[in-house]
Amino acid sequence: MREEDLIAGIDALVRGTSTRVLVGIGDDAAVWQPSRSHRSIITTDVLIENVHFSRGWMSLRDIGFRAMAANASDAAAMAARPVLATVALGIAEGTTPTDVLELYAGMQACAQPFGLAIAGGDLSRAPVMTIAITLVGEVRPSNLKLRSGARPGDILAVTGALGASRAGLAILRGACELEPALAAEALEAHARPRARVREGRFLGASRHVHAMMDCSDGLSTDLARLCAKSGVGAAIDEVPVAASAAAAARALGEDARAFALAGGEDFELLAAIDPRAFSHLAARFHAHIGRLLHRVGVVQADAALVVVNQGETQPLRSSGWDHFA
Repeated sequence: MREEDLIAGIDALVRGTSTRVLVGIGDDAAVWQPSRSHRSIITTDVLIENVHFSRGWMSLRDIGFRAMAANASDAAAMAARPVLATVALGIAEGTTPTDVLELYAGMQACAQPFGLAIAGGDLSRAPVMTIAITLVGEVRPSNLKLRSGARPGDILAVTGALGASRAGLAILRGACELEPALAAEALEAHARPRARVREGRFLGASRHVHAMMDCSDGLSTDLARLCAKSGVGAAIDEVPVAASAAAAARALGEDARAFALAGGEDFELLAAIDPRAFSHLAARFHAHIGRLLHRVGVVQADAALVVVNQGETQPLRSSGWDHFA
């Protein structure tokens, strides 16, 4: 494997995806023409083999897709449009040039619908495959959403049902089996998660959306982060559970709501919305996006996080993904 040949192959795969990349792969750095009327957001995610993914369970194309989706989801959470990405790739022994191009093909398949350009990066040897992506997005200053704006009384909502990706992981690990249609739903959710960029930009355009983030580590964990940043608490009384997640929970002998609350990498967005505007915004969301905006609870002044189940209130335990737990 020669580095120059590999870079040339990657360049041929991603070249010409944006007219605003003035200098792309092949120089010391990329040159980008920014928009004068927007703010830039910058995010970085790293995925490490046998920590975040396993080549024994997924194709390299799917691994690349998921890696790029994780970064695009961070842009979506701030109501930004992803525009530019660089990829630092650590290549493990035994990886072929075809393998690397398959990985990039997956990243490109995720990036292309957003007009997201892969403009460069770095290649190195590594003990295991390591994918570090830095992504730049653009957002109007008035549309930018942070985690810190939730207010007591706000309605908490998510952009889709939860738990399907966790169900897909359970299937890949051999922990459960589902009927073919539900298994396909779960495996697709895990292998090809959809960054909710369109949904994020729609919600970002509303002044009634006070805070937003993505559910990459599970609603129970990510809600705690949003509330901590906003200095508030929350009560969860509804959890939209994906059909495959409900089936996986049954097969594993778990409670479906608890399964979905802990499920990470669904990449749905969590938003805190003015209660007076929620119904109207939810109707507009459905009309424009074609998906439901699911109410899950309410923001409270008290810093406690609770879940309400059949009238019984219990502390909401952070049960999602933690890199160091």
